[in-house]
Amino acid sequence: MFESLSDRLSGVFRKLGGRASLDEAGVREAMREVRLALLDADVNLHVVRSFTDTVLERCIGMERTGKMTPAQQVLEVVHAELIALLGGETGEVDLSGRPPHVVMLVGLQGSGKTTTAAKLASYFRDKGMKPYFAPADVNRPAAIEQLASLAAQLGMPCYPSTVLMNPVDIARNATREAAAAGRDLVLLDTAGRLHIDEALMQELVAVKEAVHPAEILFTADAMSGQDAATVAEAFDRALDITGVILTKMDGDARGGAALSVKSVTGKSIKFVGMGEKISELELFHPDRVAGRILGMGDMLTLIEKARETIDREEAEELARKFRKAEFNFEDFRTQMRKMKQLGSLEGLLKLIPGLGDLRRKIGDASLPDKEMARFEAMICSMTAKERRDPKIINQSRKRRIAEGSGMAVADVNRLLKQFEQMRDMMQRMAGGGGKMPKGLPGIGGRMPRMPFGGLPGLDAPGTDFDGAPPASSRSADEQKKLRQKRKDERKRKKKNRR
Repeated sequence: MFESLSDRLSGVFRKLGGRASLDEAGVREAMREVRLALLDADVNLHVVRSFTDTVLERCIGMERTGKMTPAQQVLEVVHAELIALLGGETGEVDLSGRPPHVVMLVGLQGSGKTTTAAKLASYFRDKGMKPYFAPADVNRPAAIEQLASLAAQLGMPCYPSTVLMNPVDIARNATREAAAAGRDLVLLDTAGRLHIDEALMQELVAVKEAVHPAEILFTADAMSGQDAATVAEAFDRALDITGVILTKMDGDARGGAALSVKSVTGKSIKFVGMGEKISELELFHPDRVAGRILGMGDMLTLIEKARETIDREEAEELARKFRKAEFNFEDFRTQMRKMKQLGSLEGLLKLIPGLGDLRRKIGDASLPDKEMARFEAMICSMTAKERRDPKIINQSRKRRIAEGSGMAVADVNRLLKQFEQMRDMMQRMAGGGGKMPKGLPGIGGRMPRMPFGGLPGLDAPGTDFDGAPPASSRSADEQKKLRQKRKDERKRKKKNRR
């Protein structure tokens, strides 16, 4: 999502970077390129014109300030206007009334309403709420069964509706049942059509009048481009929707839906579906998305992903194993699986400021996601004893591991060699105050501070790699004692190795 648009806009700002001053001709040329990039991303024409005119007006005649280059000044304006175009503030779901709160999902057939209902249930359950499903789509074959199956997966109650029932009665009765069962949130899955028609709208209006939902969320496929905004406008006229959910945001859509819907309907995007799993639903943050589009990264999202994946106690235990040289293939496999939960390396690079272009420079073939999958296959082919003590892996064991994983013995040798190098490096980092081992090309001195605590347990906020307070908060005597302590520790380890 947004990859093509991001590439085009990056090219525009690279051209501006070579200019010594910000003149009107240069700004107009840049805005022409931006306009073409947005149109190519399938953004609504009126939205594109309004956006580029606003940026042009703000940039023309702008005085150069401080040490900012012309490209940086234009980028700052474009960033601010992109945030406004995407909705400005993060859209909140209003559930302030008397429970049970009814959230009504509307949209065309195939937009992902039923799956989104399950994702919303999982999201709000994590917030401490008690969801209740109300399947009111009596037109699509198996829609009721699909929602009932998703409810069973989540262990949540679902109203037993049938295709012979009236959607208004389903909505009304399900709300009563939810209240009687002590549930405080009703997720109402309504019918859709392949296109907008009068019968659909009348049915939805009748359901709305029957249960007075707290939120009416229009669900749209992000792949449909600016057409999603046009359809959302039609639903808004009939139902006065309160927000939008975009599904399939993990696909290769060009971004026209996300960039058009707020300006066309006046309603904010509140959630986005980022995958097929029930847990893959995220709040929509306009400022973060704008940063991704302009190649600025999205550290806040990366931090949140890391916090959800990395357990503090496990991280501290891992750091202890690094220091004691007890890190083994069991731990390695666990950490690889946690990395998978964070997402692909390609996706993570997009979130780190300044590393977005690195993905294109090194090429897809150099990304280690596939290599990690091969490593995991070989580790899974080892016995538990071999994973805990790699030193016992001799030639015959290597052949068995290679055959079991479909690899060559050379691949197993490479895995063992890289594992030993990594363990040695991490041991020296954990026990040497965060300093990189000598001999690594292009890297010297102390490691930079990691954005969200670095490697789990090794660089927690407010500490050095060995858990000591940061140097800036220690006195001269304390720093001297700490240096001597580390020196003695290195001598002891060296002596033990002998």
